[in-house]
Amino acid sequence: MTSRKKFAQNTRATVFYTIMFAVSLIWLYPYIWLFLASFKPWNEIYTTFIPSHFTLKSYSYILSIANQMGYPFLRGLLNSIFISVAVTVSVVITSALVGYAVAKVQFSGSKALFNFVIYQMLFPGFMFTVPLYIVVRSFGLLDTYAAMIVPSLMSAWGVFMFSQSFKSIPNDYIEAAKIDGANFFWVVFNVMIPLSRSTMAIVTIFTFIGIWDNFMWPLIVMQSHPKMPLAVLLAVFNKTYGSYVGPILAGSVIQTIPMVIIFVIFRKYFLQGISMSFK
Repeated sequence: MTSRKKFAQNTRATVFYTIMFAVSLIWLYPYIWLFLASFKPWNEIYTTFIPSHFTLKSYSYILSIANQMGYPFLRGLLNSIFISVAVTVSVVITSALVGYAVAKVQFSGSKALFNFVIYQMLFPGFMFTVPLYIVVRSFGLLDTYAAMIVPSLMSAWGVFMFSQSFKSIPNDYIEAAKIDGANFFWVVFNVMIPLSRSTMAIVTIFTFIGIWDNFMWPLIVMQSHPKMPLAVLLAVFNKTYGSYVGPILAGSVIQTIPMVIIFVIFRKYFLQGISMSFK
């Protein structure tokens, strides 16, 4: 009886893992196809799964020839990095400062401020696209880096994450720092943030990924090719030269590389962030 029960359990486990493996292959197939196709000769992109030989023609085209055609993809990659880093640094700093005020500073309206932060998280960002566009246009920021950076300098989600983390830190640390003469900023940057490194890492990773993957807003506010992030420049290139599939696939692979590197390095914090989101 025991052996039958064990056999049944092993069978169910084998079937379950087989199904999960098949589902994971289906999920991974588009990326595998994309990666292989970027190294295929152009005449084999749609005809074979494994290329007859690997070539860097698509990468050479997108990094050199496309630049001469007015599509500087290498600069687009640098633009994506610059915009993502600038927004991420700003979000971490502003979220920590506001989160500390919400969690530890007693003032009238603090509860209303915290509720407002939560209230902002209830609505999808695309609802504010039109009013935000009008504001950016009114300040003359269209087609500038500021148009992509300024609207994202603060994050309600970042404030919420830092405030929740700071609430768990005993006030004794703050009082000890104040006795030594520490001011508001010294306490935040030298006491609270070092004690909330996991939260800072999670906010950093998810903010960077969110800005890196942001497509719609840069597409709306940017017109100059040299200032576009890589994803938008690829879309514009695809609209004009849709028949050049190889370079577009190569650019798509380049677009994903930083995310893969970040996930591999910060996988621990990435999983922590997902688990904290469900709490």
